[in-house]
Amino acid sequence: MKATLLSSLILYSALATPSLVQAEEGGMTEAGRKIFNHHCTACHSLEPSKNSFGPNLIGVVNRKAASMPRFSYSKAMQKSGITWDEDNLRKWIADNEALVPGTRMRHVSITDGAEQDYLISFLRSLK
Repeated sequence: MKATLLSSLILYSALATPSLVQAEEGGMTEAGRKIFNHHCTACHSLEPSKNSFGPNLIGVVNRKAASMPRFSYSKAMQKSGITWDEDNLRKWIADNEALVPGTRMRHVSITDGAEQDYLISFLRSLK
């Protein structure tokens, strides 16, 4: 009886986990969208062919900094040599001026790790 119950729980867990993970990721992405709308949309467009005051962020995750066509980046950003991996995105979100001194982007400080997770999840969804 115990073996059957244990087997059933293991099977249920294995079957349920992908759905739970997808639901959690979807929730994180939606929370990130809200943070993006609150902090970022004044300067960043979500339309693939449109740059605003800031560059378009479609496909930003793992993109080389200062690489969007038709956007005039600061000299500091052009010389930064960074790639927007998760670590650099976290640093940028927390204190962009510390990561790239001389950037033209105004300072936006999102230091809460969970909010950073949500925002990065949303940025990953932009393809």
